[in-house]
Amino acid sequence: MAPFRSPLEWPGLDGAAERRHSLFVIGDAGIEVRASLPSVRFAEVDADRLCYAPARALTAGTAVNLARCAVGYFRRVEVLAKVGDDDYTEAIRRELCRIGAAHRLVVEPGVPNGVSVMLRDAAGGEEGGPGVRLLVVQDEPPARRLAAADVRAAADGIEDADVLAVDGYSLLAPASQEALHEAVRTARAAGTRVVFDVVPHDIDARLPASCVLPVLERADLVVSEAHTLARLLGHAPPAGGREPRDLLPVLDRAVSGGPLWLLRFGPTSLERVLVHQRGRPPEAYSTGYAPGTPRAGYGDRLTSCELYWWVSGG
Repeated sequence: MAPFRSPLEWPGLDGAAERRHSLFVIGDAGIEVRASLPSVRFAEVDADRLCYAPARALTAGTAVNLARCAVGYFRRVEVLAKVGDDDYTEAIRRELCRIGAAHRLVVEPGVPNGVSVMLRDAAGGEEGGPGVRLLVVQDEPPARRLAAADVRAAADGIEDADVLAVDGYSLLAPASQEALHEAVRTARAAGTRVVFDVVPHDIDARLPASCVLPVLERADLVVSEAHTLARLLGHAPPAGGREPRDLLPVLDRAVSGGPLWLLRFGPTSLERVLVHQRGRPPEAYSTGYAPGTPRAGYGDRLTSCELYWWVSGG
C-alpha cells in the first residue's frame, strides 16, 4: 500500500498544476459585507460604538465561496443557486463569470437578493485565537426556495459532473431540503459522487439528527467540524482540540453507508483533519492554518484542495 499523502502535500492550497474533473455546486449566492474590528471585543461592548475599519462588500454565499476556490483545481465548475431580482443580480452573475464558473442562476421575480453581514472582533483569550465571528444573514433568502423542479431542470449538469457538492444550509427550509434530496438522487443515479459539507456549524441546534442522517447516508465524502457531528449524534465533543478518534465508532454506528469523513479539529477546529472511512486505518494531517492566518475563505480553499485530492485518487 502506498504511503498516505495529504492534500497539503499534493495538490496543495495554491491550486492544481493540471486542472481536471468537473464540479457541480448547489448552495447560496448573495451579497456579503465583511469587516474585521481589531480593537473591539464583542464581550466588552456595552454601549453604542462607532468603529472605523476596512470593510468591503462582495458576492458570496456557500456556492460562490466554494466555486471561487474550486476553479483553481477543477476543469469545469458549475453553480446552481436561486437568487433574487434586484440590482445585485447582475453583480452575482458577473462575479461567477469573472472567476470562470459556469452558472445556472434561477431568478425569483420580485424578491431581493440575500444580504449578509460578517463581523469578526479582535483576537483574544490565552491562545490568542481568531476572534469571534458574528454572521447576520437575511431571513429567508432566495436560496431557501430553490425547488426540486429547479434541480430537475439542471439535471444534465449534475449527471455530467464528476462531483456534486451540497451543504447543510439547504436543509434549513422545506423547499431547498427537497431540492437537495432531488440533487442527491440525481447524482447517485448517474454515478456522480456526492460531497456534503455539514454547515452551519451549529446545525445540531437547528435540526434534529433525523434530518441530517439521510444525507450522510448517501454521501461519498463528508466534510465537517468534529464538534458539529459529535453534538449532532449526542456524543461529547473532543476537548482541548484533541484528535477525535473516539468519535469514529459513533459515526460508523450512526451511518450505515461508507463515506470518507474529513473531520476538522484543533484549537479553532481548522488546524487539523482526521480522515476516516469504515474498515481503513484513520490518518491525520495539518491544514496549514496557524494563528495570524486570515480565516475568511481558508475553509473553502482547504475543501477545494481536498475535493481535487479525493476525486484524483488521493
